[in-house]
Amino acid sequence: MRKIMRVVKREYLSSVKTKGFIIALIIMPIFMGGSGIAMFLFQGQVDTRDKRVIILDQTGILSHKIKDAAQARNDAEVLDKETGRKVKPAWIFEEASFNANNPKSQRLDLSEQVRQGKLHAFLEIGPSVLHPERDRGSAYIQYYGKTAALDPIRGWVNGVINTHLRTVRLEEVGVRQEQAGHILTWLEIAPMGLVSLDESGQIEEARRSSEAEALAPLILFFLFFMMIMMGAMPQLQSVMEEKTQRIAEVLLGSLEPFEFMAGKVIGGLCVSLTAAAVYVAGGIFLLRMLGLTDYIPYRILPWFFSYLILAIIMYGSMLAALGATCNDPKDAQNLTFPAMIPIFIPMFLILPVLQEPASTFATVLSLIPPLTPMLMLLRVSAPAGIPMWQPWVGLVGVLFFAFGSVWAGGRIFRMAILMQGIPPKLSNILRWAVRG
Repeated sequence: MRKIMRVVKREYLSSVKTKGFIIALIIMPIFMGGSGIAMFLFQGQVDTRDKRVIILDQTGILSHKIKDAAQARNDAEVLDKETGRKVKPAWIFEEASFNANNPKSQRLDLSEQVRQGKLHAFLEIGPSVLHPERDRGSAYIQYYGKTAALDPIRGWVNGVINTHLRTVRLEEVGVRQEQAGHILTWLEIAPMGLVSLDESGQIEEARRSSEAEALAPLILFFLFFMMIMMGAMPQLQSVMEEKTQRIAEVLLGSLEPFEFMAGKVIGGLCVSLTAAAVYVAGGIFLLRMLGLTDYIPYRILPWFFSYLILAIIMYGSMLAALGATCNDPKDAQNLTFPAMIPIFIPMFLILPVLQEPASTFATVLSLIPPLTPMLMLLRVSAPAGIPMWQPWVGLVGVLFFAFGSVWAGGRIFRMAILMQGIPPKLSNILRWAVRG
């Protein structure tokens, strides 16, 4: 054990005492939340140039409504109320006559103006949009632009047009305009949790749920993934380098192969636990400072660290064993992707598992030991919750699988670490794992 701890100390200090480790601690959260941070930093950096849009209204009843709504929007949002500075572009809608004789030529001409920057976009409204059941072919609203699908003007115009069309249809059946607003009132469905009993047996009302609650499972999931990449994935490359550089031969003069492998795996585990502790402590401190203590997932943290320890041991043992079979960097490169498949599979299952954590699909997959640590953590941290026996069964399954990985990995490591010139074929790896 003393020899193993010396290897652990060597591996741990060689990682955490470097500038690269400190830089990684800072950069990893930035990569994980980079899009959100970028949106926050650059939310005010928008193009404030006016955007001209031509309307080809074949109904004759919508263009004036769009222009009036655009003017109201420009008056309310374009200028900052306090500074008077222009913070958003003005949307300027101009009406043009529709060329029924040659519509293709007109569309081409307007498209060229958009390409040249003279126009931002143009909108074409079919003649039957008020009563689409009369002629489906001419009941269309088409928005032409360089990035029409992502253009916020398209979504805004869509709401203005459809609201006005509903109002006109109601007026046609005898509903006055002032009544139409009440009829078309839109109410949001409030997301609520479930009613429960408190400790005294009293009924406790459900509290309003928030989209932020779904962030906790995702943050823990990606943090778990990062810790595996930090603690387990380097084992393959590290062992290969020490084998090819003959460092392993020197160390094995005073160590058993299993002690060497165990020291490296536990060293990687300590690196991951250090980084995870920094991130978790920092996250708790930040949420407390922001007054969001209700969103701190205290009940999930024991599961997070339990599964993380077993996952690093499980994946680290397999990767260290594979690294021992490599003779050069090319061999390591060829084995890296197959070795990462069990780690990446849960990444493709995030959405269905998070949406239906109690489904048979999610339950079965989360009980397959190589996938259990990440998928079970995602399920147990989901707001919907799962039966408590499932994470315990999953933990036991991962424990046994990790023990088997260490046992098989140790046999492969012992056979391959001093071998030179034998390619890392699957048949050789399986033979070494079974026969030793």
